[in-house]
Amino acid sequence: MSDSLIIIPTYNEKENIGRMLHTVMNLPHPFHVLIVDDNSKDGTAQIVKNIQQEFPDRIFMEERAGKLGLGTAYIHGFKWALKRNYSFIFEMDADFSHNPIDLIRLYNACANDGADMSIGSRYFTGVNVVNWPMGRVMMSYFASKYVRIVTGMQIRDTTAGFKCYTRKVLDSINFDKIRFTGYAFQIEMKFASWKLGFIIKEVPIIFTDRSEGQSKMSGGIFKEAIFGVLSIKIKSWFSSYKKR
Repeated sequence: MSDSLIIIPTYNEKENIGRMLHTVMNLPHPFHVLIVDDNSKDGTAQIVKNIQQEFPDRIFMEERAGKLGLGTAYIHGFKWALKRNYSFIFEMDADFSHNPIDLIRLYNACANDGADMSIGSRYFTGVNVVNWPMGRVMMSYFASKYVRIVTGMQIRDTTAGFKCYTRKVLDSINFDKIRFTGYAFQIEMKFASWKLGFIIKEVPIIFTDRSEGQSKMSGGIFKEAIFGVLSIKIKSWFSSYKKR
């Protein structure tokens, strides 16, 4: 039994998912993977099922009826993980924008260096983004800076989606109170972890935009982050944060 589970939400990722799974399976740490597929129309789930036959004890899949949002996919995965004995639970994209090799560094930050949560950070040492248009880089960078100012969190990459949680962090968060499903979900989870007093460590990474498949990003995602963070901050004034 591995101590580590990687949750990868998918929707139409046939170009990437096979290569991603084989890459993770070949890493020196014996990670398990849970795919949460939102009824992909391109055969993504079938590709996963085929590879599951090679790694039946390490690759798992939950299939949902349709596109229900990134946040709900991760929460579905968190609940699945907490029913089992995983100590370290990861969020990662399927499209190689998150380099699987960096999973080891995120793991070590939590398992060996005392962090309760580790974040693969694009902005910890400057701006480490490859193949994004300059407008998108600036929008993302200043969105993170804006979130930092509004919330008070001392995290440089507040919208990052490449993370490792220790089990105690997820055990302490009431998922029923997590409101957002898109970009703001990433902010809300960090904010809740920070308010609960957990140690958060940023691990510098290089983020490379996908080269295969279709991006799921949109202007609406950034709008949710910009306006959602105000809601998150205001809600915190009337909420108590206690570890369960």
